[in-house]
Amino acid sequence: MGGGNSNDGGGDSVARDRREPASDLRDLPAFADGRTHSLPGAPEWPVREVVVEYDEGWFVGGYDRVEQPDGSEKKYYWAELSPATVVIAIADGDVLFVDQYRPTVRNTQSELPAGIVEPGETYTEAGARELAEETGFAPDSTTLVQEVWCSTGVLRHTRGYVVAEGLEPVDVEADSNEFLEPRAVPIDEALSLARSPPTNDATLEGLLLAERDGYL
Repeated sequence: MGGGNSNDGGGDSVARDRREPASDLRDLPAFADGRTHSLPGAPEWPVREVVVEYDEGWFVGGYDRVEQPDGSEKKYYWAELSPATVVIAIADGDVLFVDQYRPTVRNTQSELPAGIVEPGETYTEAGARELAEETGFAPDSTTLVQEVWCSTGVLRHTRGYVVAEGLEPVDVEADSNEFLEPRAVPIDEALSLARSPPTNDATLEGLLLAERDGYL
């Protein structure tokens, strides 16, 4: 994805929080609510203004007005999402997938179990919880294999890839807003399935990382 955008349109903002150089969003009203956030660190280029234009609870959007190395200023728009966990669950020679319809792209995809990291959770804790909720299996071990920033041209969103092993069936109530079907896929077929359209980055990246680290 490209390196940000400079569209200066957009109407009135929900909150114009800073007019001075900004390095941290944690004290802005939109981010002071106890949620988890994928917040960036200190900027290398001066941030002259931070504007939050949209806050839907799980999704926050706005822009930073940034001074570039040549002295010019530009609005860099961003959309902030909570951190997410993606689970590569392995048992008896299979990888667990979930088939899920995605209204945003209007197709059903075979995906690795995944979900939002709740306040106070680690990637591995969230991974174990999401796996149980989506598939009915809980792991006896979880390992974080990689943390990444996603689509850095516009998103502020971190993702942790977690390998889960030692699966046992559990009785966990699924989220009421999730409509998915779990299924087991043989390890030697998992990557082929992930590469078959329609597919998504999280599933493919998770399997490639697990294979590279010797789990598959």
